[in-house]
Amino acid sequence: MVRADSVAALTAARALVRRSGGTVKQDLGVIHGFSATVPVFAVPQLNTMPGVRVTSDAAVRMKGMNSWADQVGITMLAPVIKAAGGDKADKDSPDDGVTPTGSVLTGAGVGVALIDSGVAPVKGLYNVGQVVYGPDLSFESQIANLRNLDTYGHGTHMAGIIAGNDPTSGTGLHGMAPGARIISLKVATADGATDVSQVIAAIDWVVAHRDDPGLNIRVLNLSFGTDSVQSAALDPLSFAVEQAWNKGIVAVVAAGNDGFAAGNLTMPAANPKVIAVGAADPMGTDARGDDTVASFTNRGNAVRHPDVLAAGRSIVSLRAPGSYIDRTYPTARISAALDPEQRLFRGSGTSQAAAVVSGAVALLLQQRPGLTPDQVKNLLMTTAIPIRNGDLYAAGAGQIDVVKAAGKKTPAYQQTTTATGLGKLEASRGSAHVYDSVTGAALTGETDIFGKPWAPATWTAAAKAQRSWTGGTWNGSAWTGTTWGASAVGQQAWTPVTWSGRSWSGAAWTGRSWSSAVWTGRSWSSETWLGRSWSGRSWSSAGWTGDPWR
Repeated sequence: MVRADSVAALTAARALVRRSGGTVKQDLGVIHGFSATVPVFAVPQLNTMPGVRVTSDAAVRMKGMNSWADQVGITMLAPVIKAAGGDKADKDSPDDGVTPTGSVLTGAGVGVALIDSGVAPVKGLYNVGQVVYGPDLSFESQIANLRNLDTYGHGTHMAGIIAGNDPTSGTGLHGMAPGARIISLKVATADGATDVSQVIAAIDWVVAHRDDPGLNIRVLNLSFGTDSVQSAALDPLSFAVEQAWNKGIVAVVAAGNDGFAAGNLTMPAANPKVIAVGAADPMGTDARGDDTVASFTNRGNAVRHPDVLAAGRSIVSLRAPGSYIDRTYPTARISAALDPEQRLFRGSGTSQAAAVVSGAVALLLQQRPGLTPDQVKNLLMTTAIPIRNGDLYAAGAGQIDVVKAAGKKTPAYQQTTTATGLGKLEASRGSAHVYDSVTGAALTGETDIFGKPWAPATWTAAAKAQRSWTGGTWNGSAWTGTTWGASAVGQQAWTPVTWSGRSWSGAAWTGRSWSSAVWTGRSWSSETWLGRSWSGRSWSSAGWTGDPWR
């Protein structure tokens, strides 16, 4: 991927690609760039051009790609919500001893933090107050016209599943909790650049600001997951989500998309406290009787496996026009005959399933604001519907049933704390790294994106006391502004700050796991995105369907 700071630089870069015998493949206007194939000798020339940055992807190969080659099917969101009971869960709590009145839950008043690639202001997500933009901690935070916006397309898809609310009669998309508020924290860019330190910083910010006026953050949706090489008890990412949990935020985490052969869940789903979500395959029908566990779901093991399931194959939700997926793979768009406004596309993964569950959690917390995260988890697991002939581990307790969960009395249930967070930051990354776009060197070791040393004992103590953020400073560097600012794209937004240091000036860090090494023609022609992750196998989306509806 080639990006430029000006039209002149972009034109010159295109010319160099063609002179070197390369091919300009796709214009990526949203990020002022284009995708291309170029001879190896031309990469240094491109990198030395003023105002031009190159993301190399030749070294990346994702694991488990071929298992997605044969994905088919369409799963509309409305039947998913209906099957899970999201359209008829009653507002009246069973703890009150009153007869249900039939007043339906919407998630009103509940804030859902979405740590992802940003959210685009598309129809269904631009109602006043529906989306609040927290700090943009991504590498695109320094580009004003990209700040907070979804240049990749994943975050918008998740937001639509959780809280989409399009009032258009008959054709509007509604998420599981259309009355909930999305608090978007962007950590990933269009080329996949995100580091574990950015995700941890985002989680810490959510905890620190959960009670800010108008937010009421009670749910954290996280599709990020690494192949950490240390236990959940030591891992800092695991510790971060556990602190959110301990502060009253229900962490809903995608289990991962490595398939039944995966003997572990990705981190932080491996933390036993959080709600680890696997995906169900509706098998192309609205009824649940023929559902199976989606073959891409991480199976886990006897000690840790998915807690619950939700539909996660070929889920239809909102598209982000002009995003990387949208511009590079236009066949992902739904046909104009069935979607005249061209607002929808579909994708598969445990991330979609996690979004369904996050919406369900918002419904339960609207009904009973006093529920603890432990109680919410218990309600969902003890009322789940087992999948017939489901795998012992991968199926977890079964598919969520919001009606049953809403109708069950609040349990006396409490889990114990397990994580210390004293492990290594590098071990937490696993194989998920960002790379210097000039030298190709990976960001490794015990440093964050600004090169600041990682001191586990210092950070864990601060995070536990909710002092890891001081204004806009985290781990000794200024990551963002210090207060809420003016509206952005029609919604409230946190103020930004100009970054300094190697992470942005001089040599930008980039992610190598998107573009041609991950996205292939075959993956889209066979109705799927084969890459199981973002930024070096980190983001839990197993597929984006490509064929128009027939």
